[in-house]
Amino acid sequence: MRNPGYWIFHYGLLALFVVFALFPLFWLFKVSITPNDLLYSEGVRIWPSRMSFDHYGAVLRHSDFPLFFRNSVIVSTLTAFFSTIFAAAGGYAFSRFTFGGKLWIVGLLLVTQMFPLVMIVAPIFRLLAPLGLTNSLTGLVIVYTAFNVPFAVFLMQSFFDGIPKELEEAAMMDGASRFQALLQIIFPLTLPGIAATLGFVFTAAWSELLFALMLNSSTAASTFPVGLLAFVSKFSVDFGQMMAAGVLALIPVCVFFFFIQRYLVQGLTAGAVKG
Repeated sequence: MRNPGYWIFHYGLLALFVVFALFPLFWLFKVSITPNDLLYSEGVRIWPSRMSFDHYGAVLRHSDFPLFFRNSVIVSTLTAFFSTIFAAAGGYAFSRFTFGGKLWIVGLLLVTQMFPLVMIVAPIFRLLAPLGLTNSLTGLVIVYTAFNVPFAVFLMQSFFDGIPKELEEAAMMDGASRFQALLQIIFPLTLPGIAATLGFVFTAAWSELLFALMLNSSTAASTFPVGLLAFVSKFSVDFGQMMAAGVLALIPVCVFFFFIQRYLVQGLTAGAVKG
């Protein structure tokens, strides 16, 4: 049995990590409820001497943030949906089938992850502009899906590799087709993988700035990372409203992970195969 000193040290390190991880979020909220007249006059304080939610009211009523917020929800949700579908299909194919050119395709997907995105902004713009897909949410969904699918495919493949093929073979021996075995046997076991892929792609699309900024020049098609730049003027930064917008932007991500958290923590094939 370990002595109390071990547990104090263990949980002390854990507490330090939690504080380190959550402190930026705490400071974000703290600045968002600090009135403008106290932001600089009070100096560094853990908590403001007076609270105000005026920044939230200004963001919601006197800025385009609600529009940016809606655009980000639409783009991130559609990107996560389409990317996960394509990734699940590709991951299953790579995991279960052997076909000509498989290694070349895998290598090509890996190569797409090697280039800095800033190198291909101009070519992407040249491709989308003649199609009328710049200054549109559709164009962003297409670009985000294209760039998230390669990594998502490998992520889903790893989950399919962890599921014994014998489960499918047993189902097909009992008369099920491969699609039925996939839908009824494999799909429920890959829910943690699907949830992880959805979470990864959703957060990647939600926080993406480069393409959202370079492919859009209209307010109507801007997402919230671009909208945050509206709080930065030539000579000043409205930190109060920017932090309030940042707090509001955390809500969809928190809600999204709240609904998929149980799939993220459960085992993949626990109890599926008895030894």
